[in-house]
Amino acid sequence: MSRPLGAALGRRLRFAAAWLAVVLLSARRAAAGPPPAIPSGGELTLQQAIELTLAYHPARQATDAERQAATERVGVARSALLPQVYGVGEYLRATDNGIGDTAYLPALGVTRAPSTGRYQNQLTDTFDNYLAGVSAFQYLFDFGRTRGLISERSAQADAEHARLQLLDLDLVYQTSARYYDLLAAREIVKVYEQAVTQRQEHLQEVQVKAKAGLKPEIDIYTAQAELARAQTHLVDATAASEIAKVALDNAMGLGEKAPSYEPADTFAEEQIPDPIDAYMKRAFDQRPDLQMLEDEARAAGARIQEFRSDYLPTIGAAAGYNLRGQDTTPGNNYYAGLVISWPLFNGFRTEHQVAEARLQQRAAEHTIDDLRQRIALQVRRSYLTWKSSLERIRKARQTLAASEVELTLATRRYEMGLGNIIELTDAQRRFTQDGASYVQARSDASIAKAALERDSANPAPRS
Repeated sequence: MSRPLGAALGRRLRFAAAWLAVVLLSARRAAAGPPPAIPSGGELTLQQAIELTLAYHPARQATDAERQAATERVGVARSALLPQVYGVGEYLRATDNGIGDTAYLPALGVTRAPSTGRYQNQLTDTFDNYLAGVSAFQYLFDFGRTRGLISERSAQADAEHARLQLLDLDLVYQTSARYYDLLAAREIVKVYEQAVTQRQEHLQEVQVKAKAGLKPEIDIYTAQAELARAQTHLVDATAASEIAKVALDNAMGLGEKAPSYEPADTFAEEQIPDPIDAYMKRAFDQRPDLQMLEDEARAAGARIQEFRSDYLPTIGAAAGYNLRGQDTTPGNNYYAGLVISWPLFNGFRTEHQVAEARLQQRAAEHTIDDLRQRIALQVRRSYLTWKSSLERIRKARQTLAASEVELTLATRRYEMGLGNIIELTDAQRRFTQDGASYVQARSDASIAKAALERDSANPAPRS
């Protein structure tokens, strides 16, 4: 962690601004209620799918609850800075056998009251004993223990905030990837539906020509086999489409409650808008997991301050008033003063606690360096994957166009008697495969774009 303080502060401010935007968006969503339900059979955009994910996914709800719990722990730690006031009231019917310290139960802020005993039947006679009182304690100074604990809890709360934002990035990516998988599966079903229709028309044509003696009988069986293959591929593609829909339902956190819908968006095929350095800088500035590790290192530093306070005393102010009595003889007492406690020797526990916290801080710093290297790898890999996937789209489009021309020529050659059934069916098969490959290439590019957005810490895919 040798980066300049100014750069670190600037990155922290940018992260805080990004997190504030997420919080405000969540607040607006909470004020407006849950997203509207999708009408059965309606269309679903990617943005709607993401909003449903962030609203309903149980993993996000659990992580958000942990974030809120961490925030409450900050309040628990801060409570030590405020006065601690206790009230007590007791009534006991008890014996009074004269051995002392038996008239009242001990209570915080109430001293024990010895008794001289009444020397009546000590084993069976009982008397009324009553007590009421109030006491207060105010923390004054402890050389960093309380404030160190507050700093530690604050850093841990910040880490939980970053953890939630990291989960949001992952959920947005998973939903985007599953959405494009479903879109691709639907498009591939259309490709094989077209293939089945094409094979059926070809089979009818071959049957007519074979019956007229214009084509050999083997052409009928070849066309029938090709139709059966296309139908089998359609069955597989339909099943894959249904599975992709279930996967998207799960990614959105809807599960079995999800209605039927159709994806409304198309694949993202725009060119990469920024150079790789821009994505790298954004990742180092805004990645929540990097911020989370820095918060953990900050929490370890606060623990050092917290444990080192044991070398010095803790100072507080105490005051109280109580009334006690037996039967009708009450007594009033009050007190006020300073309370100083100092652990003079605790078996070197403090030394070991400080050393442990320092090592934890050092481990967090090394983990940050390791994560920065992995972030650089992830961004470069996603960038290159998106770049190559765009090139694959261009090649797949060219291949599909060539296959279409090849199929047209093969069909004409077969109709004119210049080609055979094998040449035609091969052209049909290649055209169908190239159509499915073109759809898959477009889907892969969209998913690669979503992966780069996640790795560079963009809160949501660009529309």
